[in-house]
Amino acid sequence: MAEAHTILEGKVHVYRRNDSPIWQCSTYLKGKNWRVSTKEESLARAKDWAEDWYFGLKDKGRRGELLAEKTFKDAADQFITEYEVLTEGERNARWVQDHYRRVRTYLVPFFGKMGLSTITAGTVQDYRISRLTPAEGKKLPSRSTLHHETVTLRLVLKTAVRHRWLAHLPDISQPYKKSAKVVHRAWFTPEEYKQLYQATRAHAQKARDVSHKAKKGEQAKRVWLAEQLHDKILFLTNTGLRPDEATWLEYRDVEVVKDEASGQKILEIQVRGKRGVGYCKSTSGAVFPFQRMVARNKPKPTDRVFPVDHKKQFNGILHKLGLKSDREGKRRTLYSLRHSYISFRLLEGADIYQIAKNCRTSVEMIEKHYAVHLKNRLDAAAINVRKPKPAQRAKPETVEQIES
Repeated sequence: MAEAHTILEGKVHVYRRNDSPIWQCSTYLKGKNWRVSTKEESLARAKDWAEDWYFGLKDKGRRGELLAEKTFKDAADQFITEYEVLTEGERNARWVQDHYRRVRTYLVPFFGKMGLSTITAGTVQDYRISRLTPAEGKKLPSRSTLHHETVTLRLVLKTAVRHRWLAHLPDISQPYKKSAKVVHRAWFTPEEYKQLYQATRAHAQKARDVSHKAKKGEQAKRVWLAEQLHDKILFLTNTGLRPDEATWLEYRDVEVVKDEASGQKILEIQVRGKRGVGYCKSTSGAVFPFQRMVARNKPKPTDRVFPVDHKKQFNGILHKLGLKSDREGKRRTLYSLRHSYISFRLLEGADIYQIAKNCRTSVEMIEKHYAVHLKNRLDAAAINVRKPKPAQRAKPETVEQIES
């Protein structure tokens, strides 16, 4: 410290470090040291600024706004510092970044300056209300979006508890809506799925047949995109992979094998997703699309199977076919192909536990979101069974009748 001065009878220190022309100031108040830069190079102006700053702190202290504790931002910074390191290899990189995005974009702007002890069920409910009353022209967050934000908030508060900055985790569960309405996932019926893949096949053929007046490179790219989209739809519907799992998939993760039980060729896939590495066995319908992509792309083992997401193409075809929304008005996306895979397997009577394992999810999730397709698994004979009525018992004899 090159130079230091005191003001207000020694209550405030104004000082300048060796390597900076800017004056800093500090004071001790409410059991804590407070420091801040005056952003002034003039000593006189720095003293005036420090005096105003000190009395401002005193006013906040009288109003109970001066907290001598860690803030939510401190806990959020600590969470970001340690989460990726402690979960390395156990969480998908995108999953980690989504947590960080929620912290930066939504949680810190609302909770950042709050002392950790002031965050209660009430303040969390205030946050939900603020998110559900957005600025004009902005889209309301979905229930699942708010759920993910609550999960991230809980992780940050758990970080504070571990470091003893917070005595206990407050109740941040959502009131009033204890059990949400069961929502069935948007999927394609077998008839709609046939309509879809016939349309993408025709789209690819049209791209091949189009006039060669266009530049050769541009036309080749259009053909490649159309063929890749067609094969991607067949691949996802016959494997049940999530779109993000398909994005990370490399050719070395896929192997064509002969299934011993059925004698058919299938794909054995090593899947990398939000829960780490898992495994999947496809239906035979995924083999030919994969072999076509190998022949078309002549890939290296480390090349991505689907280097393009095809969202714009896919949505364009859905709109053209009138299939963008299902009968309940739910929008279909590439994720709907996974839902279709699970639904098709249920309709065909596959074992629900094996489906859950193959899709890297739980039986509970399948029963909750795909129960509409479980009618084929119900045994009507067992449900409608009628047990014979018990025979009517004779009236007990009286003591007199027994003795006689």
